[in-house]
Amino acid sequence: MMKSYTKLLQYISLIFLLLSNYVIALPRPKNHKINTKITQNNNNNNNNNNNNNNEFKTLYYAQTLDHFNYQPQSYKTFKQKYVINFEYWGGANSKSPILVYFGDESSLDHAIVEGLVLKSYGQLFKALLLFIEHRFYGESIPYGMTKEKVMKNGRIRGYFSSAQAIADYAELILHIKQKLNAHYSPVIVIGGSYGGMLATWFRLKYPHVALGALASSAPILFFDNIVPPDHGFYSIVSKDFKETSESCFETIRDSWMVIDKVGRKPNGLSILAEKFNTCSQLNSTGELKDFLQHIYSFVAQYNIPPITSICNAIDGKNQGSDILGRIYAAVVTFSGNQTACQEINWKKSYPRDTILGWEWQDLKLILKSFGSNIIFSNGFRDPYSSVGVLEDISDSITAVYTINGTHTMDIIKPEADDPDWLIYQRKREVEIINGWLGQYYANLKRIQQS
Repeated sequence: MMKSYTKLLQYISLIFLLLSNYVIALPRPKNHKINTKITQNNNNNNNNNNNNNNEFKTLYYAQTLDHFNYQPQSYKTFKQKYVINFEYWGGANSKSPILVYFGDESSLDHAIVEGLVLKSYGQLFKALLLFIEHRFYGESIPYGMTKEKVMKNGRIRGYFSSAQAIADYAELILHIKQKLNAHYSPVIVIGGSYGGMLATWFRLKYPHVALGALASSAPILFFDNIVPPDHGFYSIVSKDFKETSESCFETIRDSWMVIDKVGRKPNGLSILAEKFNTCSQLNSTGELKDFLQHIYSFVAQYNIPPITSICNAIDGKNQGSDILGRIYAAVVTFSGNQTACQEINWKKSYPRDTILGWEWQDLKLILKSFGSNIIFSNGFRDPYSSVGVLEDISDSITAVYTINGTHTMDIIKPEADDPDWLIYQRKREVEIINGWLGQYYANLKRIQQS
């Protein structure tokens, strides 16, 4: 008994250590912002809810700056943006659920809110919808500082962590439940990519707040020494292109050597800058290769534009035998603009060593010991699936995946022409969530009758 108790304390300590030190810094393409134009009412700063309002309302909460320390500045607050919708909610009296979307490394605008699956699920589950913006993004800016400035300021850098972010979400969720007297309304948290990681950690750290979590395309194993290099992110990018067109894949593979060869010539960097119509001079061939690598990764991750269109541009007969000309044709296809110059100088805000991770076996032990009611959803065409959870860990920690799926597609708003695999993926997730809710209401009924 004492041994088990000691082990329990060790794992609890490990969870807190991991969550307290993780800083947001994924050096891969970010979540794709949904390309839907929604007009946002920026003047709505009123915190008075109308429960009969069928529209999304943008509100602000006085969020605690520091959830874990007791220094005078810890009690300062900042305005955290959230969006709420009562359209389908069955109400507190019926104990109808609350679906909460966790904002990630982008602003929370109405294009995202309207473009997600939550409204469909809200109708299905008669749920209240709540969307929360991540601190230091969009309008939720402590100290009025950008994330880049925060990372350079050691005095306040600790406020920009996943632990602080999910503590924000916990405080705001409890505030909403208290305000609506929805004490018995179960909460399901949902996130995609980094937001899916947050949803997973939230369920582990705040199981009394969230009944379950849907973690879409969550790269939860995106750390050193967990996934073998030959099964990683870029191996799937390569596989996606190779399966689309062998010649396209070979052209891309050969282009890296050609870029280096041209770059070594006198004025070679100027030649490359002219060839790829860059907006500024190149400082190295590495800048150009990073730019191209980002394009290939983004296309593989989201299939936007489709890989077939990129490969059609590369394989196009009008490009002749000029490898760099073929690659530039792909760049133009990706940007959608043949005349505008290409902006390639993306500055990396965060060093790689800000990412701390854990071993896969440790993660499995933690989830088995403390976790339940988590869905890890992935699509195998998404490079991030290489660092996702692809096997069931327990009866209630379930992996849902599809062969043709791409990044976070299951939490995107359903469309009439959705493929069968996507319809199946969402249907399976709904079945699992229905099971959680059914068990919750049955347990609650037994408790109230005893």
